Amino acid sequence: MILRLLNWQGIAGMAVAIALTIMLTVQKLEAVHWKKQSEKFDQLYQQEQAAFALTTANYRAAAVQAELADKANAERVATEQRSIDERTQNDFEARLAAARSVAQRLREQTASSATDPGAGRAASMPGLSASPGAAPQAAGQDGLPQSDALTATEQAIQLDELIKWVKAQTAVDPNSKER
Repeated sequence: MILRLLNWQGIAGMAVAIALTIMLTVQKLEAVHWKKQSEKFDQLYQQEQAAFALTTANYRAAAVQAELADKANAERVATEQRSIDERTQNDFEARLAAARSVAQRLREQTASSATDPGAGRAASMPGLSASPGAAPQAAGQDGLPQSDALTATEQAIQLDELIKWVKAQTAVDPNSKER
């Protein structure tokens, strides 16, 4: 039996069998190698997917937080501006009331001076003659009648308060991080 295997056909068959066994072993080793590589690539893929999901979640959370911060900042700015509006309006009304009160006192003093021309003077002086057809209106130090002086004062106060309001409004920083 061994003699039959020692002929050229037997040796060729054994060589083919050994070659096939070696090829099968190499294939199995390659399959194991590529399976390990595939598992490694799958693990890397899973890690990348997890990192991407985490990054996406972080960006969404940051966007929500930024939106909340923007709303809070806009609310802060609006509150500051309303406060400036109210303060300016109150100052304006107080200054107008004071100016009108002073104008009223001046009118009353002028009226009392007109009825008693000598009051408050040491020597009596002749009064101005009244112009025909119009009631005399005394001019103030600035040369304006009292009614026009009051209007000019009110407009000056209005402009002054407007300037203060504009300066205060522009001083509000909408990009400030203050809370």
